[in-house]
Order: sequence, then structure tokens, then C-alpha cells
Amino acid sequence: MKATQILMEERQVILRDIAALEKAAGKLEAGNMRAGFFLDAAEFIKGFADGCHHRKEEGVLFVAMTAHGVSQEGGPIGVMLAEHEQGRVFTRAMRAAAEKPEAGDRSASGAVIANGRGYAALLRQHITKEDRILFPMAGRVIAEAEHAKIDADFERVEHEETGAGVHEKYEALAERLESEANA
Repeated sequence: MKATQILMEERQVILRDIAALEKAAGKLEAGNMRAGFFLDAAEFIKGFADGCHHRKEEGVLFVAMTAHGVSQEGGPIGVMLAEHEQGRVFTRAMRAAAEKPEAGDRSASGAVIANGRGYAALLRQHITKEDRILFPMAGRVIAEAEHAKIDADFERVEHEETGAGVHEKYEALAERLESEANA
């Protein structure tokens, strides 16, 4: 299914950001990273991981799977939705904590680090579940004849809901974060 391939390609960008986030957390712990990095990382997560990627999963793929009998409660979709929300909690907490050191209050660095690492760990295991359970299940339950509609719905989300140039903007941000974390 082209839709799951698109999601897997988007995840490669997300994985780059997660690796940068983990590296930056270690540098912040050692006192060698600006807190603003984590504000930028939170912007990437909110705009790309959540705004583009999760919007397609939640608004298109999960809806199609539910229409084909996959329960949204208690099953793989329910787990994915709960993890998406936990990721949002980590991101909001990381952003809130990163605003303090950016304003000169270093007392919140531990919270920045903990929430950044928490998000990274959550997403790594979340991606494993998608690869091993969710995406294969989607391939089994959604008829081949419906793939074109799902692909079209992904395009609609991409162009109408997220806007032109959004992918490029966030891919550039991910590259900048990766470069900064690796410097």
C-alpha cells in the first residue's frame, strides 16, 4: 500500500529528529547545548510528526482500518492513539521546560532532558509496533481496490490540511537540528 510507504518515508525524517534529540539531551546534560534546540525540536514534532504524519494516520489510515472491523478501543489502533497522545504530553512538557532555561532559569534542564528522552524512547518503540503489527494489519484488512482512495486522502491531507511546502520546511528543520546536535 502506497499510504504505508509514505508513512514509513516520513518516519525516516522523524527518526533523524529523534536521534538528534537524544544526542542534544546528552549535550544539555553536560552543559553544552542551548535550550532553544529543544524548542525547535518541539516545533518539528508538533508540525511534522504530529501535524503531518499522525494526522494521516489518525484521519485516514485508522479510519479505513476501523471501517474494516479493526476496533479503535483496546486494539492496535487504540494503543497507537494513546501513544500519540503521550507523545504530545512529552512534547508540551519539553517545550514548557525549555522555555525556562532559554529565559535564564537553568533549573528546568532536567525536565527538558527527561521529556526529550521520554519522547524519543516512546517513538522508537511506537515505530516498532507500527512495523510489526499495525502496517501489516492494514495491508490485510484494507482491500486493494481501496488503496487508491487512501492514497488520494493522504494527498488531500498533505496539500489541503497541512499546506504546500510544509514537508520541505520541516525536513530543513530536521536537517538543521541534526547538524546542530552532531556539531
